[in-house]
Amino acid sequence: MPKVLSSSAVEAYHRDGYYFPVPVLTVAEVARYRGCLEEHEAETGAPLQGNWRHKSHLLFTWVDELVHHPKIVDAAEDVLGPDLFCWTTNFFIKEAKSPGFVSWHQDAFYWGLSKDDVVTAWVALSPANLESGCMKFLPGSQTQDHLKHVDTFHKDNLLSRGQEIAVKVEGEKTVDCILEPGEMSLHHVKLVHGSEPNRSNDRRIGLAIRYIRTDVQQLKVRDSATLVRGIDRYGNFDHEPRPRRDLDEAALAAHADAIGRQVKALYSGTDKQAFRA
Repeated sequence: MPKVLSSSAVEAYHRDGYYFPVPVLTVAEVARYRGCLEEHEAETGAPLQGNWRHKSHLLFTWVDELVHHPKIVDAAEDVLGPDLFCWTTNFFIKEAKSPGFVSWHQDAFYWGLSKDDVVTAWVALSPANLESGCMKFLPGSQTQDHLKHVDTFHKDNLLSRGQEIAVKVEGEKTVDCILEPGEMSLHHVKLVHGSEPNRSNDRRIGLAIRYIRTDVQQLKVRDSATLVRGIDRYGNFDHEPRPRRDLDEAALAAHADAIGRQVKALYSGTDKQAFRA
């Protein structure tokens, strides 16, 4: 029996490629996690940037908490089964009244993973709605093969390569993924999705946690991942350590190692050697 999702919700996920909303955080938890992010940003004098938006769970204990949060992992288990890695985390932060957007794409295209047993848990730490640039999904598109993408490296595109599918998406066929703070959505690695700029007066803050089954392989590099539940019987990934303190020497070293591997996979075929700011 599912732990968090109903049987009908699991069925809907497999049919449509997504499911939302899933309530996972209390009001107090949202305030604490957003507070941790913005306290760090206040200390550095700038929004979270570049490499630190990726694999953030290796740098910050509070992001590590989210990756291991029982309600979030329970939902991932309902979809994928009991043996789970967190392959990566990505902050998608759109500042108020900013031009940042996400083009229509499939997550799987450049990731180099051997199977489609991958789910993104997208956790909202601020309102995600039409005004703030919520995600939009194309239902059922996860049943298609990998679509052709083109790299744009557009300065306002939040994706690593500014990648977008080379086919037109009809707007009337898409679904708006509207979330309140503390809710999350789940979407399949091949689901076509994107989002528009944030036209609201508040930041749109989302943490995307990418969970994979432990039998998945990385085909491009020797990769690393964080075991969050169950047993790793396959040894396809090097295990990542959990941070003991935010940004301590061990956390910075583990993050640098993991990011180096991931950049090689995601930017394979280009001259890029780091995530864009």
